[in-house]
Amino acid sequence: MQVSNHLEIDGCVVPQVDAGKVNAVVQTVIGLDEAVDLAEMFRLLGDPTRVRILFALLEAGELCVCDTAAVVGTSETKVSQAMRLLRAAGVVRNRRSGRNVFYRLDDAHVRMLLDLSREHLSHGSGQ
Repeated sequence: MQVSNHLEIDGCVVPQVDAGKVNAVVQTVIGLDEAVDLAEMFRLLGDPTRVRILFALLEAGELCVCDTAAVVGTSETKVSQAMRLLRAAGVVRNRRSGRNVFYRLDDAHVRMLLDLSREHLSHGSGQ
């Protein structure tokens, strides 16, 4: 019987478990609750408009909803909805000044995540 190339690349041709390695990794692998939280974070970044909003905030430091909408080329309503989600997830912070609400990235970790994600993308395109 011929084994397809698909299995050779994506699976074990001869299934056998390295019990020592499995036990060592089981002790340190991310827990299910934390994995769910991270998946939710990545799901937030799964929308191109929200990603563009975050990069706009990365560049500007702080923007109000109407300026963000102008930069990203979308409606203020869509920006407000995105900001609500991003704020609830702890990705952005807001401050009120009169009738305007200004947003900025929550902390350096968000900046690092954006920078590393963009760097990873450009790294992959060079191969």
